[in-house]
Amino acid sequence: MENRVPTGAEKLIQCLEREGVEYIFGYSGGAAMPIFDALVDSSIELILVRHEQGAAHMADGYARATGKPGVVLVTSGPGATNTVTGLLTSQMDSVPVVVLTGQTISPMLGKDGFQEADVTGITYAVVKHSYLLKDSADIPRATREAFHIASTGRPGPVLIDLPKDVTQGPCEAPFVDDVDLPGYAVPTHGDPGAIRQAAEILMNAKRPILYVGHGAVISQAGKAVIRLAEKLRAPIVNTLLGKGAADETHPLHLGMLGMHGTAYANKAVDHCDCIMAIGARWDDRITGKLDEFCVDAAKIHIDIDPAEFGKMVTPDVAISGDARLVLEELIPQVAAADTDEWLAQCEQWRKRYPLKYAKQGGLRAQHVLDKLHDLTRGDAVITTDVGQHQMWAAQFCLSTTNRNWISSGGAGTMGFGFPAAIGAQLGCPEKKVWTVCGDGGFQMTQAELATAAIHKLPVKILVINNNFLGMVRQWQELFFENRLSGVDLVGNPDFVKLAQAYGVKAMRIKRPSDVERVLAEAQDYDEGPCLVVAEVVKEDNVFPMIPAGAPLSGMIIEKPKEQLAKPTGST
Repeated sequence: MENRVPTGAEKLIQCLEREGVEYIFGYSGGAAMPIFDALVDSSIELILVRHEQGAAHMADGYARATGKPGVVLVTSGPGATNTVTGLLTSQMDSVPVVVLTGQTISPMLGKDGFQEADVTGITYAVVKHSYLLKDSADIPRATREAFHIASTGRPGPVLIDLPKDVTQGPCEAPFVDDVDLPGYAVPTHGDPGAIRQAAEILMNAKRPILYVGHGAVISQAGKAVIRLAEKLRAPIVNTLLGKGAADETHPLHLGMLGMHGTAYANKAVDHCDCIMAIGARWDDRITGKLDEFCVDAAKIHIDIDPAEFGKMVTPDVAISGDARLVLEELIPQVAAADTDEWLAQCEQWRKRYPLKYAKQGGLRAQHVLDKLHDLTRGDAVITTDVGQHQMWAAQFCLSTTNRNWISSGGAGTMGFGFPAAIGAQLGCPEKKVWTVCGDGGFQMTQAELATAAIHKLPVKILVINNNFLGMVRQWQELFFENRLSGVDLVGNPDFVKLAQAYGVKAMRIKRPSDVERVLAEAQDYDEGPCLVVAEVVKEDNVFPMIPAGAPLSGMIIEKPKEQLAKPTGST
């Protein structure tokens, strides 16, 4: 038996063990059975999910929380296609995930066999790279390449499609340690000339601002961002996904910018004379109306992906490289700029336009999230779903630690938050993990309550329940004469009873006076998952707000007295 040649599936699992894989998030099926069988004798723990989309989001949350690739294993056809939303989410947000899909036997490829789908074709646009393996000898090489590609440069998802005969048959190929990928180069250090040019622009600026994105999180550039900000005496703003890269409680930090960013961050960006993007891509939620975005400001762009240069904004200086390494090369070349008046102005905006919410008229989501921040103080991992609650959480739950904020940005995927929290909790068992969900998004992946309960994961699930698809309702109120269509979630379940049906501890908040007590009780409960339902007011809006297609100067600070014109962009 010792000399038996391993099967392709057994070799695959051995390759995953060599990559240091701890968990595989998966859902079994016929075409993937040889791989699931090989897992029985492996040190890798299988996390059996309740839906393949949940598996993809768990792997994503694990990857964002740990920095290590998350791994998914599903069967062919619908099993594989159910991961497409998760692949899109990871691709848009540059998250390292490796998805393994079973496939019909090689002789049946292209013949519409049972549960066959052209998975590599279907997923081509939502992966960084993909493989369809037709020879078991390719398994060690493709697996090593997949992990290298997923986790280096600008990270992203990689898919390996594995026909059943390939995983059932013998594999005598040796393990692979080195990769040979002609044309695949990973930028590291920036061009010295471009860095010198950037330093000169920064030192000559009177109103500089550092604009920090998810790339700074990935490269762990936060400490360098703070050092640069302190040396230049320049304020910092971050994107939704840049939260936590640099401590949001730092005196120079103005918080999140963009469509629902703080008013003072947006004011600063709108009035700056130099803006440096650090691992950020000038996306439409940030720039608003492009031809009115920072028109007279010098623009510096640091990014590991040169494809981003000039895609949205044409920079005066573009530096291709790892954000942390580039900043470490830049810092010695700059000195303090003359920013006294600028910092005083930013502080005036901070005092004049604070985040606020009504203290009367029922339980407010903002109140709940404000108290959640008081309770966790940036030490907890917070994942979110997508919608109003996401924006309120971004505004009030300030992040102090890298990789403690996990949210779907580019894709805006409802149903992401809860399974992502499961993955994050498995990856960081020593940390408190909270997920903030809306009642709409939570119902898309709520079956993963079983997954959390089975593994006794102490994830805290905060459902902000307003019985509406709140963000769409807000847009309909403001821009479509309050003609509500498709947003009233009549028929919502009793989420407390639903959680209890899975054996999950559940509590409810109805009054502002109950918020701190219930959140503290959930925080201290470590015997398994705990769900808290906050029954908030039905109709409340997120402000500040920059309507889609409007310039930053068109920011709405608070609810307007009259309805607005229809926006030119999308929600």
